[in-house]
Amino acid sequence: MIEHIRMNNVQRFTGYGTLYDENRPTAPQEVVKLVTTYLRRKPQTVVDVGCGTGLSTFLWLNEAERVIGVEPSDDMRAVALAKWEAIGKPDKLQFVKGFSHQLALPSASADIVTCSQSFHWMESQSTLREFARVLRPGGVFAAYDCDWPPAFDWKIEEQYLRLAALGDARMAELAPDEQQARKWNKNEHLQRIRESGLFRYSREIVFHHWEMCDAARYANIAFSLGGLQTALKLGADELHAEVAAFRELVAQAFADEERPVLFCYRMRLGIV
Repeated sequence: MIEHIRMNNVQRFTGYGTLYDENRPTAPQEVVKLVTTYLRRKPQTVVDVGCGTGLSTFLWLNEAERVIGVEPSDDMRAVALAKWEAIGKPDKLQFVKGFSHQLALPSASADIVTCSQSFHWMESQSTLREFARVLRPGGVFAAYDCDWPPAFDWKIEEQYLRLAALGDARMAELAPDEQQARKWNKNEHLQRIRESGLFRYSREIVFHHWEMCDAARYANIAFSLGGLQTALKLGADELHAEVAAFRELVAQAFADEERPVLFCYRMRLGIV
C-alpha cells in the first residue's frame, strides 16, 4: 500500500517542472546558517531529499565538499540537471533518482539531510530510519516548508486559498482511488521526528525571507499547486476560468510593478 502511495505522489508532480522551478521560492541563505550552526562544523556531504528542481540543492554548492540531490520524479530532476549542466556540471554536485526510504548511500556518510517542502510527501517511519542511518553522529536532519500563500494582500490570499481548495476538491472527485496521492500533515513533522526515537534532540525554528515578486510570478505560484495541476490534467477545464480571474485580481494588486513579498518558513530539525 505504501509503495503504491509513493508512486502516486511522484506522478502528482509530472508535467510542470519548469513552471514550478521558475516561480517557487529558492531556499534562503538562512537555511545554511541555521543548519550549519547546529552541525557545529563545515559539512562534507549534504543530501537534499525530494529535491525537485534543485531549488534547495544548489544552495549548498559552495558550502560542502559534496552535494547530492535525490528526486524520484524524472520531470523535476530533468530541470535540475539542465541547471547543473548550465553551470558547467560541477563534480561536487550530482542529482540522482531515488526515494527517501532507500538512499543509495553508505551508513554514517552524510553530515546534513534536508527536505525542502517535500517531507510531507514521505512515509515518515521508513524515511526517518533511513535518514538516521546515513547521518554521521551529530549530523542534522532539517525539514523546512513555506507557509502558503506568500504574505502580501489579504484579498489575494483569500482567493489563493479558495483556488487551492477548489483544485484539491476537483482532484479528489476526478482521480480514481487507486491514483490518489497522499500527503502527511506538516504540523505533525516535529512530533514524528520525536516519536521516532532516532534523534537525540529536535525542535522547530521559524524564520522569514523577503523576495521581490511581480503579478505573473505570484499568480504562477498558485498555478503550480499540485492539486490544481492534477485536477486540470484530469479534465477540470472549468478551473481555467478561476485561474484567469485570480490572475486578473493579482495583476490589479501589483499594478505592473514588482513588490516585496514575505515568505514565512518553518523548519523542524533533529540531531542524531
